[in-house]
Amino acid sequence: MTPRRQQILDIAAELFAARGFHGVSVAELGSACGISGPALYKHFESKDAMLAEMLVSISETLLAEGRTRVAGAAGPREAVEALVEWHIAFALEHRALIVVQDRDWSSLPDEARERVRALQRAYVDLWATEVRRLEPDLSPEASRTRAHVLFGLLNSTPHSGRLPDPQMHDVLREMAHGALGLA
Repeated sequence: MTPRRQQILDIAAELFAARGFHGVSVAELGSACGISGPALYKHFESKDAMLAEMLVSISETLLAEGRTRVAGAAGPREAVEALVEWHIAFALEHRALIVVQDRDWSSLPDEARERVRALQRAYVDLWATEVRRLEPDLSPEASRTRAHVLFGLLNSTPHSGRLPDPQMHDVLREMAHGALGLA
């Protein structure tokens, strides 16, 4: 992805998070990016394509980085700790994308929605596998549930993050470790 294309996606994410996907016009997007609305079509086929790329690419990034962190871990505890650190960093850096995903999910084109859903399932499975390695007596359903609960906690950052990021990071880590029995 070119730096300009990423810049446009970042600006769009902030606007979509503030006003909703349907609350932002192509003209407003273009203006915020310093170009005309129609000039956006040099970079993206449509506003729908922009939303799709935004959410598919971040889902791909979450999964790829999660896999990298697990692969580099010495054992299950280190893998879970690495996943927690990665997801906290993601949540603090991409608050707007979390809001867009939550609110504008239904606006995704069907193909993109299915791609995001598949990537998210793989990400949950990655977490669930490592949680289960940490606690072998857990059922697959229980380990997936723990992963989902942790995502709820960590992805609440756009709504609960009243502290400066370094302090919020520490709070999220402490709570995640406590929830997973790592404390």
